[in-house]
Amino acid sequence: MIQRIEIKNFAIIEDVGIDFHDGLNIVTGETGAGKSIVIQAVSLALGSRADTAFVRTGSDKALVQMVADYDGDEYIITRQVSSSGRNLCKINGEIVTLAQLSALCRKLADIHGQYDHQSLLDPEEHIKLLDRYGSRDIAPIKEKTARSYEEYSRVKKQLKDLETRLAEDLRQQDFIAFEYNELKEAQLRSGEDGELEEQIALLQNSEQIFEDLSMAYSLSEESDYAVLPSMKKIMDHLASAGKWSEGLSALSERMNDIYYEFEDVCSDIRENRDGAVFSPEELDRAIGRLDLLSRLKQKHGKTIDELIDYRDDLLLRMDNVSDSDQLKEELKKKLADLSAKLERDCRELTDVRRKTAEVLEEKISRELDELNFNNSNFSVSFTEAPDYSPEGKDNVEFLISTNRGEALKPLARIASGGEMSRIMLAFKSIIGDYDSIPTMIFDEIDSGISGVAASVVGKKLKDISGNHQIICITHLPQIASQGKHHYRISKDSDDTMTYTHVDELTPEDRVTEIARLLGGSNVTEATIQTAKDLLSS
Repeated sequence: MIQRIEIKNFAIIEDVGIDFHDGLNIVTGETGAGKSIVIQAVSLALGSRADTAFVRTGSDKALVQMVADYDGDEYIITRQVSSSGRNLCKINGEIVTLAQLSALCRKLADIHGQYDHQSLLDPEEHIKLLDRYGSRDIAPIKEKTARSYEEYSRVKKQLKDLETRLAEDLRQQDFIAFEYNELKEAQLRSGEDGELEEQIALLQNSEQIFEDLSMAYSLSEESDYAVLPSMKKIMDHLASAGKWSEGLSALSERMNDIYYEFEDVCSDIRENRDGAVFSPEELDRAIGRLDLLSRLKQKHGKTIDELIDYRDDLLLRMDNVSDSDQLKEELKKKLADLSAKLERDCRELTDVRRKTAEVLEEKISRELDELNFNNSNFSVSFTEAPDYSPEGKDNVEFLISTNRGEALKPLARIASGGEMSRIMLAFKSIIGDYDSIPTMIFDEIDSGISGVAASVVGKKLKDISGNHQIICITHLPQIASQGKHHYRISKDSDDTMTYTHVDELTPEDRVTEIARLLGGSNVTEATIQTAKDLLSS
């Protein structure tokens, strides 16, 4: 709710601070005292457009600050308008855009009257209000519809993605087949490129390798001073000595192991020497194969392992193209089934909404009659949306005719500010408990009414204020007497300037102010007593 507003150098207001309270806050004052200017200032704080005309004559800038709480958090809202046209918005000291400010303030308050900050005038809000009003019956079906829509949307996206991918694959079918065949014919094997590089290095240095292996084998086994025959003699002598000592026997065994291991090494050296024969044909084949792999890697920007995966993916895409008709038909059938289910859920949701709308129409019409709209007609209009949504398939708009013979019109096209305020009051009387906006501000709500109708308006405002903060500007004592808190706006002037003041009235001052509303400037004992009677009743 709005806790406090401070207005400085705004129109004829020099410096005014107002502490608002919960319940029904009544604002009265003589014509021209500045009541509407206060509402303009509040409207500015709540996100309406700024105008340099707001700046008080002789001042550089107008400043409006509002303290409000919403959902347990406190907000300090600042609007500053300079005479040069600069407009500044702040929330809790941080500069924000007008859109950001408006997004917050739409949750804080509604102004009903001659200004345009009215959530009920937005047709997109009407279906939400209707659903909240009939939530007990509507909510379960709406949740079921939302689940059906989610499943329908998921399968619809799957089908669309499949068709997009298959269409792309069909356009590239020849190219996909060419690339697949190229990679398939290459008979790729993981790690082959590394093996080829090693093989080429061996083939290119085979002559030197053969010489080194031949010399190593000769020194090991074939020359006069070969190592292996000498090691055999050493092994025999140690075997003979080992008969006389366990230590020498163990040494003989170690020598045996070394000899036979070295014998295996010599055998491997011989095999590698015999195999190290230079083959130009083998070298050319290896170089050609490595060149092919390098070209494929460079062409696709992939490693050998990535090329193998890509080849398998190409085959899958070719298979998908082949199986596309069957897969598409399966998804289309599933989508048709889900569409039928969603259509049934939407129809069920529409039916329960229409039944709820009938009840709402009757109640709103009765409220309008009590608010002096004797020939009014209220209707909830339903049109079918072009496509499904989580909300169903309904477009809902509130229509009204305030005079007999007039066609029903959208709420936003009601011209009179007073009529608009009373229409909003009728809505709030019925759906106020379902409206999460904590503060409602009514201006010109008493336009064109008096007597019993005025008393009804006052009573309804008081009823609504049980769950909402209400700020109401009025000229009628029947409405003013229902207030929990009462403020009087007055003005005075000197030789050069006019000044507006706002005072919260004591119980005694309220009697005098309501007496003034009853009798004008001529406050008599009779009007005083009538004022007391109104307040006591």
